[in-house]
Amino acid sequence: MSDSVFGPWPTIFAFDLGRYLVVASLAFAVFWVWKWNAFAHRRIQPRRPSNARLLHEIKYSLVTGVIFATVGLVTFHLAGAGYLQRYEHVDDYGWPYWFVSIAIAIVLHDTYFYWTHRAMHTRWLYKHVHKVHHMSTNPSPWAAYSFSPLEALVEAGIAPVVFALVPMHGVAMFVFLGYMIVMNVLGHLGIELYPSWFATSRWTRSLTTATHHNLHHRDFHANYALYFTWWDRLMGTMHPRYEAEFARAAGGAAPVSTGSPETRV
Repeated sequence: MSDSVFGPWPTIFAFDLGRYLVVASLAFAVFWVWKWNAFAHRRIQPRRPSNARLLHEIKYSLVTGVIFATVGLVTFHLAGAGYLQRYEHVDDYGWPYWFVSIAIAIVLHDTYFYWTHRAMHTRWLYKHVHKVHHMSTNPSPWAAYSFSPLEALVEAGIAPVVFALVPMHGVAMFVFLGYMIVMNVLGHLGIELYPSWFATSRWTRSLTTATHHNLHHRDFHANYALYFTWWDRLMGTMHPRYEAEFARAAGGAAPVSTGSPETRV
């Protein structure tokens, strides 16, 4: 019985950790090793974190992978038992809905992330749940999974929440999870890749950027959103210097030292 219950766990673990390792490794290899000097003019903060901080991010990310896989296993069995709305045949809802379900999942995740993130910045939850992630005041791509075990549990909760609220095909969930890690790594890249008009254009200003999340790590307040700036704008939590800092980084001006302890290592 136990073998059948835990049998899918290694596969789920390999997928969850693998998507992190592939995307974070590629981003780190390209932007933090191969092209580090080439993108110096687009760094959001002037210096890279210490090797000790990078190892800290990787260590906690491995723990996160275990927790994500465990929640994934529970989600797998709940779906198999009919408690969640996973479906197997695209024809059950059609291709248009297949794509719409991914968009709905992204919007739901953005809302889930904003409000759980805001909660984790209250005094007790910050100290006991969120502090590990904020030890990276100048995050690298490896910080995408750098959570305390309790925060990893909260972050993993989005999968069963989405399946509970939205009928989703398994492959659609796979695409959603792929989008999630790509955007997460981009948010922790520390280098602004978007063009200088991106943060102010009516067509793109609602999308978050590397600068958006980096300012949250640097200053420990404001910019709580994940994919969109809607909640930050609506709730008055947008960083007051976001557009100016984005324009500086995207325009290629030299990054300004904030004197944070990590960037002095």
